[in-house]
Amino acid sequence: MRADRLISIVMLLQTHERMTAEKLADELEVSQRTIYRDITALNIAGVPVYTDRGPGGGIALVESYRTTLTGISEDEAKALFMLSIPQALVELGVGQKLKTALLKLTAALPHDQRGVVIQTHQRIYLDPTTWRSIEQPSIHLSVIHQAVWQDRMLRIVYEGRLNAQIEIVTAPLGLVSKLNIWYLMGVTDGHLRVVRVKDIIEVIIMEEEFQRDENFNLVNAWMEWCREYEGRRPIFSVKVKVSPQLISKLRLYLGESGRYEVFETDSHVESDWTVATIYYENFFRARESILSMGRAVEVLEPEALKLSVIDFAQQIVDYYLEKSSVSKEKPVRH
Repeated sequence: MRADRLISIVMLLQTHERMTAEKLADELEVSQRTIYRDITALNIAGVPVYTDRGPGGGIALVESYRTTLTGISEDEAKALFMLSIPQALVELGVGQKLKTALLKLTAALPHDQRGVVIQTHQRIYLDPTTWRSIEQPSIHLSVIHQAVWQDRMLRIVYEGRLNAQIEIVTAPLGLVSKLNIWYLMGVTDGHLRVVRVKDIIEVIIMEEEFQRDENFNLVNAWMEWCREYEGRRPIFSVKVKVSPQLISKLRLYLGESGRYEVFETDSHVESDWTVATIYYENFFRARESILSMGRAVEVLEPEALKLSVIDFAQQIVDYYLEKSSVSKEKPVRH
């Protein structure tokens, strides 16, 4: 909206004291012509903005035109400006609004505290993304966000297990972002249901509104659901023998969510190998993980997993031996 942009221009000029039309246009993602029109509008509204042409020129406010914000200490300002704008809020469409709000706050700080903002940004940065993140923006997020604010019923189709398409009508109580993955919490047929937004295939906002329970607390409901979800997750335990070279790096191989317990040192064959139990979500994840560790780990139990690892490893060896022999048998062309 133009009103928001005009306020942003004033805040930017209070923060940076002088900016070129090009920099303002880049910051606000508009054309330079739009910036000059906005400057004219600000002058008409009584905001003392002036422009200097030529080298070193730019757009600035009259020095006396300042606002102050009292009550914020220097330590509080440092803590506030350590905040980064999470990718989840960018996907929700409010990243720029948060940036504008922080900009207004910066401009309203006492002049002697504005340097704290730059100092903080140069010293502390919170990166909310994971390594090699491949999460794609949830295309239906904005529609769901609208329904949540308007207390309107939603008809959604989402992908369940085994690629099944499930259709439900739900009262969207709220959105939760966990590790930049959005989840919709809603009431369906009287029961709380949580659906990952990226799994939603189709969404329609219905005309029907719903009445919120005044006692509903989104954070408490989410924490309770997480506890129940963790309790329902299947656990597949594997007893293994780990080499001394791997034991210190086991957490790295298992990932941040990997769990294991060390019980004893195997004293029968290799005195420096360690016996441990590793917990996986299922048989297939366990096999994939064990194979990735090569000969540095040996499956002791269950026997079925041990035989499956041997079978897969043998298939890999046979495949490469076959490819190698075929390559050697091919005649050399001159």
